[in-house]
Amino acid sequence: MNFAQPGWLALLMLLPILGVGALAISRLRRQQWAVFVAPRLREALVKQGSSLPRWLAFSFLLTACAMTIIALARPVGDAGIRTEKSLGRNVMIALDISRSMRVNDVKPDRLTRAKIIIYELPEAMPNERIGFIGFAGTPFMYAPLTIDHSAVHETVQQVDETWAPRGGSDLPAAVHLAIDTLKKTGQHNNALVILSDGEEVHDDDLHRGELDAVIAEAKQAGIYVITVGVGTEDGGFVPNKDFPNGQMIDSSGRTIISRLRADTLRKLAAGTQGRFTLAGSGMDILEMVKSVVKGLDAFEIEGRDRRISIEFYQWLIFPAILFLMISIVAGTRWKGIQMAAFIAGSFFLTPPRARASEASDAKDTLAAKHYEEARDSYHKLAESTRLRETQARYRLGEATAAYRAEDFRGARSAFSQSLLSGDSKVQANGHLGMGNTLFQLGWQGLSGERYPDDPASLPDLDRFDTIVKEALAKLRESDAPDETETSEFVRFKSLITNWADAVRHYDSTLALSPSDSAARKNREMTMTYLNRLEELLEQEHQEAQQSMPQSQPGEGPPQEGQGDGSGKGKPKEGQGDPKDPKNPGDKDKKDPKDPGDQGEKKDGENGQDKPDQPNGKKSDKDGKNPNEAPEDRARRILNENKDLEKGPLTRGRREFRDAEKDW
Repeated sequence: MNFAQPGWLALLMLLPILGVGALAISRLRRQQWAVFVAPRLREALVKQGSSLPRWLAFSFLLTACAMTIIALARPVGDAGIRTEKSLGRNVMIALDISRSMRVNDVKPDRLTRAKIIIYELPEAMPNERIGFIGFAGTPFMYAPLTIDHSAVHETVQQVDETWAPRGGSDLPAAVHLAIDTLKKTGQHNNALVILSDGEEVHDDDLHRGELDAVIAEAKQAGIYVITVGVGTEDGGFVPNKDFPNGQMIDSSGRTIISRLRADTLRKLAAGTQGRFTLAGSGMDILEMVKSVVKGLDAFEIEGRDRRISIEFYQWLIFPAILFLMISIVAGTRWKGIQMAAFIAGSFFLTPPRARASEASDAKDTLAAKHYEEARDSYHKLAESTRLRETQARYRLGEATAAYRAEDFRGARSAFSQSLLSGDSKVQANGHLGMGNTLFQLGWQGLSGERYPDDPASLPDLDRFDTIVKEALAKLRESDAPDETETSEFVRFKSLITNWADAVRHYDSTLALSPSDSAARKNREMTMTYLNRLEELLEQEHQEAQQSMPQSQPGEGPPQEGQGDGSGKGKPKEGQGDPKDPKNPGDKDKKDPKDPGDQGEKKDGENGQDKPDQPNGKKSDKDGKNPNEAPEDRARRILNENKDLEKGPLTRGRREFRDAEKDW
């Protein structure tokens, strides 16, 4: 066994010093009492107690300190050597380090841009075995295939054009070296990533034939070549500080211009069923390489040997804490009441700590966007506490999580219970959340989907008009029974009720927190939709009135038994003469929608008329009129909820809606 941090052991030298100091202080106190009090009076004046508890407590304290110091030194034991193993693939990276890679047609230059891409490849493929080849006129293996990505990173960081022993850019030779290296691994599927400007040493038919040969060889070996072109087709001057102008010139004295040869790289990638892209083209090169490598066959890779160590500090910490507690108990003069208070305090302080930990876990879960789990955690916390204020705060957390999980009915119930809090901030947040929840319920019932949070996708009034008109069309087509309401009418009724209540909750929020811009903005938006809904219902009512047939003056609905229905026959017995002002048949004209209804309807045996509507329509006991058009009923409910100036739901007005009710 050895110590990972042996420097802490130096503190052990302080323990003997503390022991000697304590012994010296004890003897000094005895000498002071011996000088102050005569020996014959000492027993009468000085009450001597046993020093054993004090020395016992001091001994336990030194033991606890010694164990703590040894634990800080981290004693470890050797558990052997373990070889890391993982599933990975072979990826060879070939970088063009010719002089043309210093052209700055891309910023800062081609070589630096290529290096930046290579730096990110090992991080994107942490389990792959990566090698590195640098090539110019001749290729060279600078880093063999390894899982030590840091070594590859350091090599790529140091390499530049001066490392090439021969100038030029022999791309087929680099591919051939990569093929030979990957073949030796015994794996049939491998990947080769080439970053170059595509320029070759020779551009004749002979060397183009060499490129075709290495393409066929790579395809036969199962190597997928991914090429990344670095540079532009316009190109730039090749820099060289050895020339007068800092630019390379050829034998005829002309400045050499290097351009990107994308055809060569594209041909190499297409011939091996790989991929080609340009650096800076906007394509995610890392994702492209990962998609190709992911399709290769994975194999088990043995990594570095790691020595396994076992920590023993935990075996010292617990005894140290135990000895420290014994030292405190042994060195303290306890009284009965103090002991009881200590035990009771230890007992009652434990649950709140646990509950505080649970509340912190619920908060972390909500921050991690695990909304359903956070909702359940806050619900359990609210059910487990009897403190009204604490329960209201937990209900607010439960409602927030439920709202974000799109459980609007659960959020409505939890927000309503959070309003029982005595804190104005909690009440303001509860009213704001309640308003948002009611608005979402209304919108969801109307359109079948939640109101979007993204400002870019918010529906405008034209979209709202379309949704409402589609719902009104379904409302017209539905046949409402006499005693029940259609589902479309219930949707409008719930929509108006929810949005009207949402406005009241926004008003309550502004009363508690006048600077709340979210509540003000949401209230204005809700009122805009409500006003627009009233306009659409009014238009629908006017169109319905215009589409109804109108009776001409002097004409009435055809009567049964009047011949051809021209109105010239004699009236039946019991029917009055239209010209007789005393005839009651002229007082109440029939509804054109119900031509079969003749005479006046009686209510009860006395024959008295009890019209409940201006047009003579009757209402049932619940205030519903079976002859009322669906759009008229929706407009009537909107008018009943139109008065939104009843004031906010302040602390004294909770009776407006019972907070204990799930509404």
